[in-house]
Amino acid sequence: MKSEKNIQDFVNNLIRQKESNTLDFKLKITSKEKIAKTISALANTRGGYLLIGVSDKRKIVGIDPEEEKYMIESANEEFCIPPAQVRFEEIKMYNEDYLSKGEEEELSLLLVQIFQCSSELIAVKTSSGETKT
Repeated sequence: MKSEKNIQDFVNNLIRQKESNTLDFKLKITSKEKIAKTISALANTRGGYLLIGVSDKRKIVGIDPEEEKYMIESANEEFCIPPAQVRFEEIKMYNEDYLSKGEEEELSLLLVQIFQCSSELIAVKTSSGETKT
């Protein structure tokens, strides 16, 4: 397990990158079906990371990590066939962008590692009951 400082450095490095086919930023999870498609896409290629609590413009906004973890776990179980292998890491970060000089605000992010599927592709069950890869 990486130390908290190493994880924060790793996340800061991710935030400096652009979104790609292995990295996606989300403010928060609003649709289980949509996030299941993202999980499936990452798992069916090389795997990758979801960073929840960061805007598309790479600003840290923070989230309730337990709520976001629940949304991802339930989306993975309900919509991904078979479910993808994922790992969660809650990270505390500091955002000084909108605060007075010298103040710090601790914000929670959720780093979700999606592992590349090892054998069969992961399909997504749609709300209409269809399955798509």
